[in-house]
Amino acid sequence: MVVAHVEQSTSASKNRRGMSKKKARTAGTTPSQQVNGDEEMASEVIPPSKSNHTAEDDDLMIDADPTSTLEESSVPSFQALPASAARSTLKSETRRIAIPPHRMTPIKKDWINIFSPLTEILGLQVRMNVQRRCVEIRTSKATKEIGALQKGADFVKAYALGFDVNDAIALLRMDDLYLDSFEIKDVKTLHGDHLSRAIGRIAGQEGKTKFTIENASRTRIVLADTKIHIMGSFQNIKIARDAIVSLILGSPPGKVYAGLRTVSSRMKQRAL
Repeated sequence: MVVAHVEQSTSASKNRRGMSKKKARTAGTTPSQQVNGDEEMASEVIPPSKSNHTAEDDDLMIDADPTSTLEESSVPSFQALPASAARSTLKSETRRIAIPPHRMTPIKKDWINIFSPLTEILGLQVRMNVQRRCVEIRTSKATKEIGALQKGADFVKAYALGFDVNDAIALLRMDDLYLDSFEIKDVKTLHGDHLSRAIGRIAGQEGKTKFTIENASRTRIVLADTKIHIMGSFQNIKIARDAIVSLILGSPPGKVYAGLRTVSSRMKQRAL
């Protein structure tokens, strides 16, 4: 009996020693070891969860031609309006062109040649207001072009500035003709005899210089005292204006003629 008791006590002491060693091992673990353990947990790959994704869903999500939907949505389609609706929306517009006092007598003489192109070619309504000294034009049902009113106003204005009726009609038949006006004082300030000599250089003897510039640049020029009016295309107006400016500044006519010859030869080459 005594021996058995001793064996039990020895086995109990061994169990106590084993428990104390395990506690010491667990207590001796460092924070770095714990971090390594967390990294090992994080490095483990979690398998994806299974879903009910089928091939039909791919067909719905992927469009075969994405540009077709953009084109259809960006360009709306509307039905065309009938001709009667378009005519009803147009309102009559009126334009009034002032006539200088010294052009009232010529416009009365050429009145038939003035209102006939406006009514026949453009389909406008025209009347002469003698009290206000102006010509009034407005659109009507016979007017077809949108810019007819502006063309008619340019035609009457060109005649008021001093151009001939046959030259001014070109504004109605051609689209690339314009009017340009400037004064001699815009180029150089001249007074007295210097101003009169500059006007004489532009006109020339019996209008020879003016006619030469017109023929070389294919324009029409009107000298009204110190004001100069030019009618033609944009490029031709620039050529005529440069020649007139050089005459105002004092260049001799022979030098201007030589420059016009070179310019006219270049224009002919471009035309060919």
